[in-house]
Amino acid sequence: MTAAAAFFYLFAGFSVASGFMVIAARNPVTSVLFLILAFVNAAGLFVLMGAEFLAMILVVVYVGAVAVLFLFVVMMLDVDFAALRQGFQRYLPIGGLIGAIFLIELLLVVGTWTIDPGLVQAPLGRAAHGETATNTEALGRVLYTDYVYAFQIAGLILLVAMIGAIVLTLRERTGVKRQNITVQNARTQGMAVDTIKVPSRQGVEV
Repeated sequence: MTAAAAFFYLFAGFSVASGFMVIAARNPVTSVLFLILAFVNAAGLFVLMGAEFLAMILVVVYVGAVAVLFLFVVMMLDVDFAALRQGFQRYLPIGGLIGAIFLIELLLVVGTWTIDPGLVQAPLGRAAHGETATNTEALGRVLYTDYVYAFQIAGLILLVAMIGAIVLTLRERTGVKRQNITVQNARTQGMAVDTIKVPSRQGVEV
């Protein structure tokens, strides 16, 4: 067994075990930590395939942003998970049916899978494929040449979704003072300053 094959089975085994612990752990904080471990091992698999850019994106974006955000949200909300588990028996039949379907599919895959010694091997390198560009440069060339319109449309859809989420969560509350830039810029000296002539030896009545 080569070193690449050994690392493949190591990362794959930890990924499967971490994915199982994500759904098996009772504490949601523990589940998020196992999810981070699964992402890191998946990044190791990407490195073995020669896709170091995808591995970096997986660690930086998903581990550094998404999973940590989940962790902070779960810790700050302090959700009562005991109350959420009260209706577990109600969804047990449909959950068991879906689990049985997935189990049958896994058995069918495992039953027809054979181990090929040459299946897992070290990446041949870019020079063997006639490529001289780096992984990041190759992805950028493909995205901004062959799929530039699809890439821009996807970015536009994400922008619209972000604006829609902001609009849906924006609530106008009464009794809260808000700034209106147009009104502030239109204010004159007469509107901003009120000159009062105070008589001598007398105060100002409020």
